Amino acid sequence: MVPASASGPSATPPPPPAGPAAAPVPLITLDRGFDLDEFSSLLGQTSIRVTVPTSDLLAVLQRVAEFMGFGIYVYAISVRPAPAELLKEVVLELQRVDYSAEKGAWVPFTEKGAPGAAPP
Repeated sequence: MVPASASGPSATPPPPPAGPAAAPVPLITLDRGFDLDEFSSLLGQTSIRVTVPTSDLLAVLQRVAEFMGFGIYVYAISVRPAPAELLKEVVLELQRVDYSAEKGAWVPFTEKGAPGAAPP
C-alpha cells in the first residue's frame, strides 16, 4: 500500500457546503403609487387625512381648490412633513368648514340634525 502524496486527489479538501442563497433583488416593487383620482373620490367627506408624495402635492392642492370652487364644500388645509427622515412625503389634512356670520370666521362643519349638533 502506497500512502497518498500531498499532491494527490485525496489531499484536496472537499468544497465548503453552500450557504443560504441570497434573496434575489426584485425588478419591480409592489407598492402602489399615489392615485390622484382615488384621492379625488374622498373629496366631499368632512375630514380627510392622506399621505402624499411631495411630487404630487401641487396636483392634489389644485384638485382640492377646483373642488372648493363649486362653493358647496370648503376645507381648512394643513400640510406637514410625513414622519420620515427624508422629505419624500407630506401629510395632508382637510377639515370641512362653514362660514359663521356670527363669528365672522370659518368654523368646523357640523351636519345639521346630526347627533350632538347645536340646535339652530
